[in-house]
Amino acid sequence: MNTVELIRKKRERKNLDENEINFLIENYTKNKIPDYQFSAFLMAGYLNGFSAKETSFLTKAMLYSGKVINLNSIPGKKIDKHSTGGVGDKTSLILAPIAAAAGIKVPMISGRGLGHTGGTLDKLEAIPGFNTGLELNEYKSVLKKCGAVLIGQTKEIAPADKLIYSLRDVTATVESIPLITASIMSKKLAEGIDGLVLDVKTGSGAFMKSYEDSVALAKSLALTAKSFNKKVIAFITDMNQPLGHYIGNWLEVYESIKILNGEEPGDLGELSFNLSGAMIYLGGKASSVKEGIEISRELAANGKAFQKFLEIVKLQGGNTDLIKSPHKYPESKYNEKVYAEKSGFLNSIDNYEVGMASLDLGAGRLTMADKIDPKAGIIFYPKIGAKIKKGDLVAELFTDKKEKIAPVKKKITGALKISGKSPQPLKLIKTSFSY
Repeated sequence: MNTVELIRKKRERKNLDENEINFLIENYTKNKIPDYQFSAFLMAGYLNGFSAKETSFLTKAMLYSGKVINLNSIPGKKIDKHSTGGVGDKTSLILAPIAAAAGIKVPMISGRGLGHTGGTLDKLEAIPGFNTGLELNEYKSVLKKCGAVLIGQTKEIAPADKLIYSLRDVTATVESIPLITASIMSKKLAEGIDGLVLDVKTGSGAFMKSYEDSVALAKSLALTAKSFNKKVIAFITDMNQPLGHYIGNWLEVYESIKILNGEEPGDLGELSFNLSGAMIYLGGKASSVKEGIEISRELAANGKAFQKFLEIVKLQGGNTDLIKSPHKYPESKYNEKVYAEKSGFLNSIDNYEVGMASLDLGAGRLTMADKIDPKAGIIFYPKIGAKIKKGDLVAELFTDKKEKIAPVKKKITGALKISGKSPQPLKLIKTSFSY
């Protein structure tokens, strides 16, 4: 095959077949196609789109560029969850132990945060000693022992994805639903799962800002998973305000501990129980998602979910004493409060700005080389629709960076739209569908 001809074919809005896509992915991964040619292919695909079949072919080629984990030796259904990420989205830390406590196997390979969204790996690594870099034999061992394991992408898993994502990042081709789909699903399918629950965010703090784009991505992900004979339940969920109240790596671990102990469920608990309920249903441990949700609530209320979390932390080398006594965690040098500047109803939040404020305090990274402060972050109190009085406490800031406090206070107050009119209440779960 000829790389130039395949680029031209895609440029002219023609579909590539499976062999042609395999040729491009395999040869780029082996350094036989240079970056400039593969960039041209990516841009042609970005501008002209990929069909559902092409998306499935891309996913398959990227999936089989590395190892596909075989978990047949471990009994039970293997079910995972993928979220497109957002501000305060810590559901993986909650639903993995809940689903495992219900008898589901949860082989979770997660990512790091970049920009305004936090990453599951960064939250887990806020727990001293927690090892997210397990080798595949250790990964299987932990999964077999306690039913859940949470690691990062290894060199063996979908290596084509790592190469292609790095190139997309510098060629303005990230925001392509088929390319996003192939990137996500090649990693998820490599885990050896039987089913997948999707949480696609929409709103100001989401990667996909519009509801229509979020639905399109969810359907693309679900249809691609279905083409590999995987069962899928997809949720479109709100990200117009922080999920829960805590933003920042250790702060999010702390809030997860509270939910796992049956405390203060709120919107974070509601979403986590819905997602874990869907996982429990897909794994055959409930007759419906509704029953799965009830099982999830019970496992949090009776302490079994928290005990499972302790087991996961211990097996992955983490300090369980701090999970049992989170108040002993090191504190930031500075703890500052942010107060409302006017009275009225909280009509909207620029959630992207709240996420960036947390990053400014040290809780995130703009580049992969940036160092994260696990203590840093924000406790954000009001929810959209709340009635606020001037001088009410809006947020607490935690940081070692004194020079960032004043600009972050300004950023947070600027992100709030307060008026005399009460807004329509937000719907946390916009819709859901299954394949």
